[in-house]
Amino acid sequence: MDRDRFAEHVAALARLGRLQPPCLAMSPTIIRDKAARCGAGLPGARVFYAVKANDDPEVVRVVAEAGLGFEVGSVSELNEVVHLGVAPERVISSNPIKAPEFIAYAHQHGVRMFTFDSRAEVDKLVKLAPGCEAVVRLAVPNEGSDWPLSGKFGVDFGPAVELLAYAKVRGLNAVGINFHVGSQCTNLQSWDTAIGLAAKLRDEARDIALDFRVLNIGGGYPAQYLKPIPTVDEIEDRIAKALARWFPGGVEVLIEPGRYLVGDAGVFVTRVIGKAQRQDGLWVMIDVGVFNGLAEALGGIRYEFVPLREGRKVRCILAGPSCDGFDVIDREVQMVEPEVGDIVLIRTAGAYTTVYAARFNGFPLPMVKVVEDTMF
Repeated sequence: MDRDRFAEHVAALARLGRLQPPCLAMSPTIIRDKAARCGAGLPGARVFYAVKANDDPEVVRVVAEAGLGFEVGSVSELNEVVHLGVAPERVISSNPIKAPEFIAYAHQHGVRMFTFDSRAEVDKLVKLAPGCEAVVRLAVPNEGSDWPLSGKFGVDFGPAVELLAYAKVRGLNAVGINFHVGSQCTNLQSWDTAIGLAAKLRDEARDIALDFRVLNIGGGYPAQYLKPIPTVDEIEDRIAKALARWFPGGVEVLIEPGRYLVGDAGVFVTRVIGKAQRQDGLWVMIDVGVFNGLAEALGGIRYEFVPLREGRKVRCILAGPSCDGFDVIDREVQMVEPEVGDIVLIRTAGAYTTVYAARFNGFPLPMVKVVEDTMF
């Protein structure tokens, strides 16, 4: 089932009252299809789903049954995966700054690969996860990404070499390099640049007798919002060519998709709770806002909104239900004007929505429902 058919399926269920707002409907079929496609263009690559993108237990179960691994960053995420019986070799942790208790807990449960980007993190790994495999997080350009991650994470090339030397002195088993081109990346050149920088760092590491075998290319594969995006085939073709150029002897490739796997698989079912004609335009308030599911709207992610009625499209300012002036989702929405009580679908809402949600102002957390194709 493609994303258009799934949206139609969700609309039909909403009309029948089978999906009550606010609700995030997730397609297991789309998740399975994405899982099969991710890494297919990079033979031998291992795929680890970034649980932070959508940690709903049934969503995680679908990913596990598809045979993918998992990237976790907290005790809670690890417990969710362990509860499903996922083998520890299918779990890694790529957050460069981890709580000490999480490192110890993960190591006790058999997780063996962690990321670091500071001396303090090296010291923690040496003490709390002895014998683990570790990869250094290299800072790379995030140009062309709607959700940049540079700045908070990763070290530049020069400091990375120094950090690797320190890791060796401390006895850490550094086995590779990790980078992230930024979430929702649409710039194919970003992967070229990052892989080239990783190869340069690998060469420098050889000078200090570190033999790397792992290249973790992180996430960044995009979901389909409003702007055109490259396909997974186009992305992996570019990555494969860069790997052939910079790593001709081969390297173990790890991929950490989050948004790509679950973004297109989710459709929010929301309800219009109010309207107001103000000086700056028509305001439409729905029961999901930036505090209970659409936090990424504050960072520039723009969604597609689909009311379940026909008519001429008008410009709307879409806002959430809370009594906070920041609870504005999008000021330039073109859609058919809905009426109070109408259902409005939000497409490509499966990633980084309910995981951000809080009960601010007392509004409920949207429930998540995995919707099978036959649910009629």
